[in-house]
Amino acid sequence: MIYTLRHLTTYRYARPVRFARCALRLRPRDGEGQTVLDSSLTISPEPGTRVVRRDYFGLDVVCVTIDAPHTELRVESLSRVRVERDPLPAPESGRPWEQVRDAAVTGRGLGPERPVHFQFPSVRVPLVPVVTDYARPSFPPGRSAYGGAFDLMRRIRADFKFDSKATSVHTPLAEAFALRAGVCQDFTHIMIAALRGLGLPAAYVSGYLRTIPPAGRPRLRGADASHAWVSVWCGDGWIGLDPTNGIGMCDDHIVVARGRDYTDVSPIDGIVSSSGPQKLKVEVDVIPDGEPMPEHSTTPETASA
Repeated sequence: MIYTLRHLTTYRYARPVRFARCALRLRPRDGEGQTVLDSSLTISPEPGTRVVRRDYFGLDVVCVTIDAPHTELRVESLSRVRVERDPLPAPESGRPWEQVRDAAVTGRGLGPERPVHFQFPSVRVPLVPVVTDYARPSFPPGRSAYGGAFDLMRRIRADFKFDSKATSVHTPLAEAFALRAGVCQDFTHIMIAALRGLGLPAAYVSGYLRTIPPAGRPRLRGADASHAWVSVWCGDGWIGLDPTNGIGMCDDHIVVARGRDYTDVSPIDGIVSSSGPQKLKVEVDVIPDGEPMPEHSTTPETASA
């Protein structure tokens, strides 16, 4: 499957911004069953400097500075990606989880793909005892790491409610777990914490998920969204699991970045020199080849301080 991806972010400021420095992580990733055919990034106003650096985990980050006063910043990423993945293995296959845990922590090497980097607490994923305890029923002695992780994913899908108003991007993991509600970021962090609490390596994956509009209704432009899921080390490689939807990573998932948690992979972060409120609007389109360009939607803006 070949997809066209469009990700448009618009910031509007109540007062002129004199200076901005941003790190952009918007180009899809090559590998993991996908190939980037082409990709472009358009920024308005035009940055004074633009530098591409590769982070430790192999992600190309575009770092820009804008020193012209502005009240609106638009960042649009356009990409075409071919996705061709092999089917996932049977859920109960693979090595016992205790062996995977022990091998990860005693293995040699510190390269970016090594599981040890994803085995311990990180900025957004502390180890929370009640979250670890929640994972234990999925991992009886001798069960495969993949089988336990697959079961844990399905339990989160059943036990937690998707509610975009229940949490914000800054909600602590423990609070989202207590609410049993949130969005894909929350469910991904919770599953990662549960796995790491048992000593199993788990990474945060950001990207996109193809959505299908209701029957008889057109796809609305900008109405898709970015997505997040978990990549679990199962002893012989990484396997993607999506706790929000209770499914394994398939050809409908497009990977942008992988890191220890959301902090490593946030699409846009940085600093601005200004005061007063701002409004943020994000439009995302995931368009399979052969489908027409979506019609315009009325995606609401999100206000923030």
